[in-house]
Amino acid sequence: MRFVHISDVHLGATPDWGMPWGELREREIWDSLERLIDVCNKERVDLLLIAGDLFHRQPLLRELKELNYILGRLEKTRVVIMAGNHDYIGPRSYYQNFKWNDRVFMFMKDTLDLVEFPELNTAVYGLSYLSRDITEALYDNLRPGTANRINILLAHGGDEKNIPINRKKLLESGFDYIALGHIHKP
Repeated sequence: MRFVHISDVHLGATPDWGMPWGELREREIWDSLERLIDVCNKERVDLLLIAGDLFHRQPLLRELKELNYILGRLEKTRVVIMAGNHDYIGPRSYYQNFKWNDRVFMFMKDTLDLVEFPELNTAVYGLSYLSRDITEALYDNLRPGTANRINILLAHGGDEKNIPINRKKLLESGFDYIALGHIHKP
């Protein structure tokens, strides 16, 4: 299986806001995502894992439509998305009723869920933020449900306001891969 793991893309952010090149930098973030789609197609990637903060804030409906169009260019790749602390699924979030194309799965609850890909013998576990801050250590006692497959955890957090993570417990959890986001470090 081939997969790509990204997080903290922050679509909609304007790096260097107020500078003459600020708007150009905002567009460059979208362009980078489009180039990633090209890589996924060229490399025949099976899964694209997005570990939170795909958007810098709760996305506008037109931004979700643009993203869905971009993801719709994927030829083979399936996408799994979780909302992070920046783009959390609030009460009026457009994520709530958005109809993704059939290659995209988004975790919509703040409790552990999973999506299975039998053709890959893989399950991806995750949840989404429904509010900006989650102070509970939600990942510390997780265990994958089935041992005879590839088990991936999609997770976002690692500080006191955003799902504190005990790295030792996470390493001992039994997941084959943990796709982390939030702290902007490998």
